[in-house]
Amino acid sequence: MSGSAITGAGVPASHAPLGAGLVRDLERQVRQAQSQWHSPAVSAGVVRDGTLVWSLHVGAARLDPTTGPTDDTQYMIGSITKTFTAVLVMGLRDAGRLSLDDRLDTYLPHTRHGAVTIRQLLSHASGLQREPVGRIWENFDAPDQERLLRELEQAEQVLPAHFAFHYSNLAFALLGQIVEQLEGRPWGDVVTERILGPLEMRNTGLVPDSATRALGYQIHPHTGVATIEPAFEQKAMAPLGGLWSTVADMARYAAFVADPIAEVLAPDSVDEMCRPLIMTDVEGWARAYGLGYDLQRTGERVLAGHGGAMPGFLAGLRVRRQDRVGAVVFANSTAGAETVTLAGQLVNAVLDAEPSMALVWSPSQPQPDLDGILGSWWTEGEEIVFEVRDNVLWARIPGGLPLADTRFAREDSSRFRAVVGRERGELLEVTRGPAGEVERMHFATYALTRTPTAFANLLD
Repeated sequence: MSGSAITGAGVPASHAPLGAGLVRDLERQVRQAQSQWHSPAVSAGVVRDGTLVWSLHVGAARLDPTTGPTDDTQYMIGSITKTFTAVLVMGLRDAGRLSLDDRLDTYLPHTRHGAVTIRQLLSHASGLQREPVGRIWENFDAPDQERLLRELEQAEQVLPAHFAFHYSNLAFALLGQIVEQLEGRPWGDVVTERILGPLEMRNTGLVPDSATRALGYQIHPHTGVATIEPAFEQKAMAPLGGLWSTVADMARYAAFVADPIAEVLAPDSVDEMCRPLIMTDVEGWARAYGLGYDLQRTGERVLAGHGGAMPGFLAGLRVRRQDRVGAVVFANSTAGAETVTLAGQLVNAVLDAEPSMALVWSPSQPQPDLDGILGSWWTEGEEIVFEVRDNVLWARIPGGLPLADTRFAREDSSRFRAVVGRERGELLEVTRGPAGEVERMHFATYALTRTPTAFANLLD
């Protein structure tokens, strides 16, 4: 259940309960934000272990007549849309239909920006100018496909590739064109089939319900008077910021970011998207950008997500993936609402008050062909322990950090590829004797022995 009285009395959702003290703290933060931001409405939700466990709506989604928002009220999510485009691109990569290091001119021949790669576009490392050509945010005249590609030749590469993080809406418009070219249909149809459908995000899309959606407002900073912001048909810019969504639907998306389902995108690929490729905070090293996701360190936690801004709307998504906790915040005002910051504060408040429970452990199935591999081995004077977790071969260094733990994928009975952790991408090679017994192993070409062995003794 959700909703709020038009006076701003927020009503929390009745899902799996959070503690009363925590609920009061979350409500306090959202109410305080709505008051300080001078936003007609603020909507927020918290998802944990795949479930929307709390939501609150304060204020008015529409001022005339005054209407309170609910879990199903549609807001523009702006650039959070970029993460959906990135998921589509990664899905095409996983299907073998593109490479992240493909040049742009592989898909848009003859462009003078052809040397830019898909990876650079996804990570805002391309150096392309921020916006498509023209005064789009002054006249709201968004380009269609033909104009976008024609005017691309007038666009500047304002920085060398990888010189620095440089946010580019143009880059994601071009990624949308690549998706459309490979799929042979509009971006909106692809995102609906590949993401919105499988995640049951039924109230998310490019065209909102005009009768019930939130209206966006500009609040005058001195008079406090609200002016309705105009609608904006984004056309070829839709892949960078065109989606409308709800607290309920974005909770489903946050759950996917925390715990991906292969029907949408392989979990390993989402992990890859949430690894830093370029620092956005080069002074403090507290913020970075991956393949479509913004990454922010707060204390010992790293939160993934994105912000969104469109005329009349601000949105924020933050997910602590390891703890399977996320938050979404919407405001129907053009400026002044720190929705990303609040989303992060809600996630941290939940985890500080009620730390996540460990996942249930289950025994693995017998794998006799791994018996000769498992246990302690030694390399470079260090012990490395091979073990089975969830029916998969892993290696760890006793006393080492968990991030050094390595997961392997089997290539054949004697070759395993490191796919997560230490020496990712390298081979574990098993040398077997005449009876199939393991005689020796090599990882990343280094010898592994059953007892501590000096390099000098390896020469014998």
